[in-house]
Amino acid sequence: MHIIHIVCFPYSFQSLRFDFVTNSRITQLTSINSKNAHMNVFACKDMKFDHIHIIAPKDSPNTDGIHIGSSSNIQILDSTIATGDDCVSMSPGSKNINIRNVTCGPGHGISVGSLGGGPNEEDVSGLTVTNCTFIGTQNGLRVKTWARSYASSVFNLTFEDIIMDNVNNPIIIDQQYCPSRNCEKYGNIRGTSSSKIAVAFDCSKGKPCENIELNNINLNYHGAEGAVASSCSNVKGIANGQQQPGSCI
Repeated sequence: MHIIHIVCFPYSFQSLRFDFVTNSRITQLTSINSKNAHMNVFACKDMKFDHIHIIAPKDSPNTDGIHIGSSSNIQILDSTIATGDDCVSMSPGSKNINIRNVTCGPGHGISVGSLGGGPNEEDVSGLTVTNCTFIGTQNGLRVKTWARSYASSVFNLTFEDIIMDNVNNPIIIDQQYCPSRNCEKYGNIRGTSSSKIAVAFDCSKGKPCENIELNNINLNYHGAEGAVASSCSNVKGIANGQQQPGSCI
């Protein structure tokens, strides 16, 4: 492992930036009340973040916990992230990202995107999120693109053994684009939604979401709007095992 020398830039709003770093470990680090993203990871490879603690108010805008772009083989393990934006976000060029045993909340969840904001964007692929807990977040597991986006691909994403505790949008694909294959697999996701629509796939008619797989989903809603529900637009896939709410695929 390399030794990382942390340099603070007086005019940067991000607390920590890791640019072009390889084969390194960041551990037992706490970041509090960043003015922007707490940690920005760009063009990095083979990095491990573990026992990271990030704290920001839930109403603080753009305070992503860890933002990743154009990087591969990144691990985020055994950490707690409380922010006013995404706990972890993956922008174009994020490949082989492993997020395990992370507690997220408050915040906007774990997000892929936004994607499709410009031409010739790199794909996002190989994201695995396992054994994570979301507490009081705006979203849980989210893929987001611009409404009128440039072509972009997201594939080989796996979300398994996830606990949702009073999450507004536990599972959501927002704004239209998903590739024609190897889209997403969601398995063993359980807990409570703070909104009636616990599973939402809002995909493009021209580029529908295909090969979505839902395995053993158990999400409940205890509000006044009625029974928990799913919402699907232009999505194809399969549902296996328990499905609460009932699958709309």
